Order: sequence, then structure tokens, then C-alpha cells
Amino acid sequence: MNILRPPSTSSSSFPPYPNSVTLPAAASFTPTNNPISLCSINPPFTPAPRPTRHQFFVRSASGTANSSAGDLSSFLGSSPEAYSTHNDQELLSLLRNRRTDEAWAKYVQSTHLPGPTCLSRLVSQLSYQSKPESLTRAQSILTRLRNERQLHRLDANSLGLLAMAAAKSGQTLYAVSVIKSMLRSGYLPHVKAWTAAVANLSAAGDDGPEESIKLFTAITRRVRRFGDQSLVGQSRPDTAAFNAVLNACANIGDTEKYSKLFGEMSEWDCEPDVLTYNVMIKLCARVGRKELIVFVVCMTTMHSLVAAYVGFGDLRTAERIVQAMREKRRDLCKVLRECNGEDLKEKEEEEEAEEDAFEDDEGLVYSARDEVVEEGSEDVFKKLLPNSVNPSDEAPLLPKVFAPDSRIYTTLMKGYMKNGRVADTARMLEAMRRQDDRNSHPDEVTYTTVVSAFVKAGLMDRARQVLAEMARMGVPANRITYNVLLKGYCKQLQIDKAEDLLREMAEDAGIEPDVVSYNIIIDGCILIDDSAGALSFFNEMRTRGIAPTKISYTTLMKAFAMSGQPKLANRVFDEMMRDPRVKVDLIAWNMLVEGYCRLGLIEDAKRVVSRMKENGFHPNVATYGSLANGVSLARKPGEALLLWKEIKERCVVKKREESEGDSSPPMLKPDEGLLDMLADICVRAAFFKKALEIIACMEENGIPPNKTKFKKIYVEMHSRMFTSKHASQARVERRMERKRAAEAFKFWLGLPNSYYGSEWKLGPRED
Repeated sequence: MNILRPPSTSSSSFPPYPNSVTLPAAASFTPTNNPISLCSINPPFTPAPRPTRHQFFVRSASGTANSSAGDLSSFLGSSPEAYSTHNDQELLSLLRNRRTDEAWAKYVQSTHLPGPTCLSRLVSQLSYQSKPESLTRAQSILTRLRNERQLHRLDANSLGLLAMAAAKSGQTLYAVSVIKSMLRSGYLPHVKAWTAAVANLSAAGDDGPEESIKLFTAITRRVRRFGDQSLVGQSRPDTAAFNAVLNACANIGDTEKYSKLFGEMSEWDCEPDVLTYNVMIKLCARVGRKELIVFVVCMTTMHSLVAAYVGFGDLRTAERIVQAMREKRRDLCKVLRECNGEDLKEKEEEEEAEEDAFEDDEGLVYSARDEVVEEGSEDVFKKLLPNSVNPSDEAPLLPKVFAPDSRIYTTLMKGYMKNGRVADTARMLEAMRRQDDRNSHPDEVTYTTVVSAFVKAGLMDRARQVLAEMARMGVPANRITYNVLLKGYCKQLQIDKAEDLLREMAEDAGIEPDVVSYNIIIDGCILIDDSAGALSFFNEMRTRGIAPTKISYTTLMKAFAMSGQPKLANRVFDEMMRDPRVKVDLIAWNMLVEGYCRLGLIEDAKRVVSRMKENGFHPNVATYGSLANGVSLARKPGEALLLWKEIKERCVVKKREESEGDSSPPMLKPDEGLLDMLADICVRAAFFKKALEIIACMEENGIPPNKTKFKKIYVEMHSRMFTSKHASQARVERRMERKRAAEAFKFWLGLPNSYYGSEWKLGPRED
């Protein structure tokens, strides 16, 4: 990402007094909306006393308009500087009149770089248009300024608007990088700009929620440094910003961080709203605290409540909630307490029938029920939900009656769909059609849920009938509806129908396919081993101006890896590394390793692993599994020993304090496939000592080894070992050691052997 610098300190860029606050000129182009102005933070220039490094002040980052000039004829034959000033005035006049497209055309035609005021206004207006083409233009200006080392010409307002526009268009990494660059350059972005980035990260996969929390913390830490908070009033976090970061905590189930941030809301004069408690319901659901939701329900909406119980898989309680709403009952808290009480009673009965209690030295009996609540989480929820500590005898009533709407019914339908209850899903749709209340009639989300249910059941014809019914009922299908159908056709290997649906989607329905649509059909090409088709759709996607995502690159790599073309997979990977919009993850590295290992090219795969480690990624179980498969195909059992040595070292729990700068690989928990493959290689190569170590590791991890398979391998390959009597003394001694290991392995298999004790070991022999 570009390194953004603060504007120059010329008189045309800043107000005359360092401690004054003015609105940037670039914010004036949209009078009907509240413009976003951003602040920069840098030490003030005063001769004495010298400020400390923690002293900051706020300054404007916008420039002022150039003075008026004469007509073009007065500049003919004048200096280039005068001609440049005249062009800037024409460009600025177009921008002031909101003629952004004409201003862009003039900027493109100009041979010189406009001044800071013109550039900042142009980037601001392009970003504010919220169109893909305009956003691309604004980003191209940023790229040009970076290449010419002129990034200081842009003010904070334009950068903030660009970051927010990128976040709204789904370019989260770009938006975050702009925000971080602004912080490094001494700017404090407007709260709306950085909240958009935090919200996108909180809902992203991988490490998005963790990065969201880090970004929120970095900005609030910077804001706290100001003694006079009025100077940074537009950058202070509001309730929306807290809701975004609290959502990140809920998504990863971090109760401690949620409690800490929730407590900070009062510090910033932010009051929890409905969405805050919706997120709290999600947190309760994420950590399995179903019994606590009853204490949140009176302060939030009913949608999250039904969604929480659907997420728990407790459709019975979700149905009772919806039924209570249909009956216009206000005692919903009582209904929930009754449901939770019934569930707790059933759970206790099951545990009493199955648990094996044990008695300690003092004669106290413990059971599994005593360890249900995670240590520390109870105190957190006592702070978040103080009314749950001493609940009143009488369940509170809802402030008003909540009638179920289409969203409530659709949420319940999603629960039916996940549980494979297709008939109940279809019946719910029919019942919604007959409702008197128009708010309960099915919408596009409802129909899409029914389509998903039929697709999941493999009933593609009925799914298409629902799509046709949507057109008859006047409910327009959206892109998600078509993507669900695309996935259904690809899953059934009907790629021709998927391709026809893709064309129908764009030409008949007027819905442009997005990157998800193409990712689905590229993955479908992989299922029928059509790497050429996958590449064709990938190129078509880019021709349409749709930026590939991490999934797009990884899926195309998978197509080449599965078809035995690792070099092409490597080329796709290199392009992915060069794409600044995509963050390469461990899945992409593993796909590259898999491509070489499928052909037994173990040396190439090892070079990829070395590159992966240099880039800060540690191999995981999937990486080692691919390497083990490659070693087996290459018939290089010696490589398996080196691989097992590395895996064994990472399986050992290291008793050491973790430090922030610790770069050692994390502990590894191997799975059955990896250990079975390594044991198979060692047995076939007669490395019985190592085979027993691997088998011991399998048993320690609760993985039952396949004795039947290993017994068959031993009998077929090694039953006539150690029969030669002509060998040197050194070879005889080595053979004896191997024979001891073989006898121990035969003992484990149950074959006739020289061991008759109850257990075997491979330690030093005792005389």
C-alpha cells in the first residue's frame, strides 16, 4: 500500500494559526450531506519551549483556491508556471460546479500535475460518487502520486473519503491500508471512515476480527493523547464504531475483550443501542450461553433472538418464540425461562445416566456438569448482564407486543433448511403467502432460502420452479438467488446448465455476475477436471472488470494442481503475490505444495515450503500431509524420516513463556491421515523403530492404527527378512538392531515374535 504523507506546510495548505481548526475545502462539494473532514496530528512548530513527543495539535489539511486569472489569450507565450496556474483554475472551476466527469477528462488530458487543492477535490468527489469506475479513477490518482513521490499533495479529507468508498465497495484491505497510512503520516481519520474499515474487518474471515480489534485500539489510543478532546471530536469513536468492534469480539467469542470494550463505551460518552445488544446475543450464542439470552431479550429486537436459537439448533424453542409472537404475548421472558428449564432438566437426566462421578481425597463428588462454564466467562457476563445475577421471581414483560414479520419467518425457515426439513420449509413459504399482514409476506430472502433448501436436497427442478414463481409474484430475484442455483448445478456436475444460467442472469435478469458467481463456476470446472474452462472463466471475470479475490486465485491454482500442471499453478500464485488487493494465506501456499507433491516432485515442494517459512508461514497438518503423499509417490522413504522428525518436534509441548516476538512454530496436532501415511511409508521401508514411534503418537492422540493393513504389508514384504548368513560383523550388528525393532513391531501386530512379556520397549537392552 502507498505510504501517505501529510500535506506540505505551505501557506496555501494550512490556516495561519497552528491551533485553529477549519473545514477542508474539499468537503464543500456536497452541501446536502454532512461532509467528512479529517484531522492531522503533528507536533506544533514553536521556538520555545520545545514540545515533547506526546504533544499534538490539530490542523486543517486542505488548501485554498488559487487567485483569479485572465483569459487564455493572456497566457499565450507566458511561462509554464502561469499556464499551469490557468489550467488549475479551470479544473477547480469544474470541480466547484460538481462537473466531476469533465474535471476528470481535463485531468487526464493535462500534461502537468495539478496543485494540491485540485487533486484533493478531485479524489474527494470521485470517491463520493460511490461508483466502481469513479473509485478506480481515484485510486489511479493515488498510484500516480505515489510513483511521482507527490502523495503529500492529498489532504486528509480526500484520503478518508477514498478509504470509506473502498470499504463500501468491498475493498477492505485497500481501505485498511489507507487508514493505517494516514495514521503513520500523522492524520486522524473521521470516525465514519475508520468505522467502515473496522466493520468490514469484523465480518471478514481468517484473522479479520483480530485485525479489526487492533485497528480500533490503535485509533482510540491515538485519540486519547489529546488533552483537549474537542480538537479531535470528529475522530472520537461513536456507538456505531463500538458496535463494529464488539461484533468482531462476538464473531471470535472473545468474552473478555467484549467486556472491556463494552465498559469503555461510557468513557467515550457512547450509549449502547439495539444493535449493541443484538451483538451481545450473538456473543451468548457463540460461547454457548443459551440460558443468558433471556436477560437480553427485553433490550433488543426479536430477530436476533430467533436467529440465536436457530444457531443453537434449538428449533423447538425458536418455534415457541414465533408462536408466542403470533399470539401477541408479552411474557416472552417467561416462555424462554420455561424452555431453558426444560432443556436443563433433560441435560441433567442424560448426564446422570451417563457420567462417571469420582470422589476426591476430601470425599467430595464432582461431575462433568461442574465444568460447563469456562473459567472467567461467568464474571464477564455478570458485568455485561447484571440482571442475570439475581433474577426476579417474576419474569419481566416485553415493553410492547412484537408481531412476526417476514424476516422472523425466514430465519426459522433457515433452521429448517439446515436440518434438512425441506417439506417444512416449503410449508412455511405457503403459510407466509396466506398471511393478512403484508409485512409477513415472503420477500426475495425468503424465496432464496427455499431455493437453497431445494438445492441442498438436490432438487434442482423444484428450485428453478421457485425462481419462476418469484417472477410471477413480482418478487425480483437477486444475485444471491442465482449464485445458489449456480452452486447447485456445479455440485451436480451440470456445468453446461450453470453456464447457461450465468448468461441468463446477465442478459435476461439484468443482474451482473460478481466474483462469487465466477468462483462457483470455476470450482465447478475443477469437479469435471476442466482446467482450461476454469482459466477461461477466470479471464472472462477479469475482462468484465471484476477483481479476483483470494478464493479466485486459490481455486484456479487448485484447477492446475489437480490436473498435474504445478508450473501453471505457480504462475497463478506469483500473480496473486503481486496483487495488492489480495492477502496470500496458508491455503494458497498449501495448494502450491499440493501441486508438486501430486506428481512426486518432492524437491520442488520442499523449495516452496522454504519460501513459505521465509514469508512467516508455518506448515500445518495439510502441508505435511501433502509432503507425505509426495514422499510416497517419489519413493524416498529417507525424506519421510526427516519429515517425521520435524513433526515430532512440533508435537512436543514446550514449557516456555510466550513472547510477542516469538517466531517459533506453534504446536502441531497431527491427524489420522498424516500419521497413517507416514507409518505406511516407514513399514514398507522396514523402518520399524520409526513406525512404532508414529504408532505410539497415533495412540496418544486417540487415533486407532490399522493393524490389519500393517500386518498385511509386513507379511507380504518382510516375512523373509534376516535370512542371509553371509555378512560382515558391522552389518550383522546393524541387522541385530533392526531385528529387535522388527520383533517389537511383530509383537504389536500379534505375529509370532521373540517377545513374550506384557509390553515391549525399544530402550537399551538389559543384560
